[in-house]
Amino acid sequence: MGWFKRAPEDDFNTLPKRHPKIRGIKRRTLDMIMEASKDSYENGHEFAAVLRARKDVIHELLMLPDGGNRGKTSVMVYLHMLPIDLSIVGSVHSHPSSNYYPSEADLDFFGRAGSVNIIVAYPYNDRSWQAYNRSGEKIILDVIG
Repeated sequence: MGWFKRAPEDDFNTLPKRHPKIRGIKRRTLDMIMEASKDSYENGHEFAAVLRARKDVIHELLMLPDGGNRGKTSVMVYLHMLPIDLSIVGSVHSHPSSNYYPSEADLDFFGRAGSVNIIVAYPYNDRSWQAYNRSGEKIILDVIG
């Protein structure tokens, strides 16, 4: 029925999957995401940006033209306002709670926003973020440098 076999202890429905093209995120980029999320949280807003990659590593944020139309419990992202830029691989946004799981609105957005989408959650540290593919499945990103 298939060409590949997997170990019986692997549950591919719950384990994060590595994205085949993007393998990691630069430490300085992740730190910038956390600081921007903290700052937005302290000002009563969510944070959002798009992610740029060079080769297979996310290395930069592209800030949204209108700041993402931020609110206390949501952020609106207008993808049509972005420049045509083939280095954009996905999005990042913050949640004001400790929950970094995607909402239905997040899942709908992921399908249009690129192949890697990151959610960061309060308290905005190394243990409060998760990357997802466009289908909302968890993926693993290495933190590099």
